[in-house]
Amino acid sequence: MRFEIDEDNRILVQRLERVVRDDRVSHAYILEGDHRIGKRAFTESFVKGILCPKHLGENCGECSICDKVDHGNCEDLFYVAADGNSIKDASILEVQDRLKTMPFGSRNVVIVEDADTMTQRAQNRLLKTLEEPPGNSVIFLLSENIENLVQTIQSRCVKYRLNYFGSSGTDSMLEEASEVVRLLQERAPFYVLKERCDKITRNREDTEAFLDSLQVVYRNLLLQRDGDISFLKDDEIAAGIHETETARKQIRQGVSPSYAIKNLMLKIGG
Repeated sequence: MRFEIDEDNRILVQRLERVVRDDRVSHAYILEGDHRIGKRAFTESFVKGILCPKHLGENCGECSICDKVDHGNCEDLFYVAADGNSIKDASILEVQDRLKTMPFGSRNVVIVEDADTMTQRAQNRLLKTLEEPPGNSVIFLLSENIENLVQTIQSRCVKYRLNYFGSSGTDSMLEEASEVVRLLQERAPFYVLKERCDKITRNREDTEAFLDSLQVVYRNLLLQRDGDISFLKDDEIAAGIHETETARKQIRQGVSPSYAIKNLMLKIGG
C-alpha cells in the first residue's frame, strides 16, 4: 500500500495488503499510536485499498475513489472527531444513522478520530453497532490510549499498534532494543541493565520509542526467526511482547518510566 509511514510499520502494511487481497476485511479496527503518528493518513491509505475497485491489495492512487479519499469528498467515507474534549453520544448516533444508508460503492466506512475520548454513553452506543454491524460496513477507531476504551469494544475489534521512531532515531533505537534483549538472555549484571535503563528513560519520547522498537524486535523474531537471538522460543517471544505492552500501560497509568522499564527487564530476564 502507499502508506506515508510504511518504513516504520512495514510488517503491518504487508499484513493489511494480504487482508485486502484475500477479502478478509473485518467490520471494525482499532489503530493505536502516538500522537506524532499520522493515524488518519495511515487509515485513509487502508481505506483506499479496501474501496479501490482494482482490488490489488493496495490502493492504486489513480482511480476516482482513491482521488476522492485524498480530497476528502468520498461519499462512502464518514469522519467523526471530538467535539471539544470528547466524542459525545450524538456523534455516535449520527454514525449509526449513516451506516443505515446504502453506500454508493462497495461499503460504508467510518473513521472515528480520538476514539479514546468517547464518553461512556457514546461507547455504550457504539458497542451496540459493533455487536450487530450493519451490512458490509467498516469502522476504524483511532486511539492514542486504547486503555480508555471499554474492554467490550476492544474485544470486538481487530487491534493494531502503529510504531513511531521519528525520521532520525529508527536504527539506533532498534539497535538499542536488540542489545537489551541480548543482554537479558545472557543474564547481564544488574548495573549493565541499569545503565541501559537510565539511557532509555531520559525522556518520555525515548521510552515510547524504545517500547515500540522492542515490540518490533520480538515480532521480527517471531516472523522471521533469524538474527543473533533467534534461539528464543516462541513462548519467550510472546512473553516479551506481552511484558512490553504491560510496561506501556503502566507508564500511561502514571507509573514512573524508570520503574516500568526496570520491572520489564526483570520480567523478561527472569
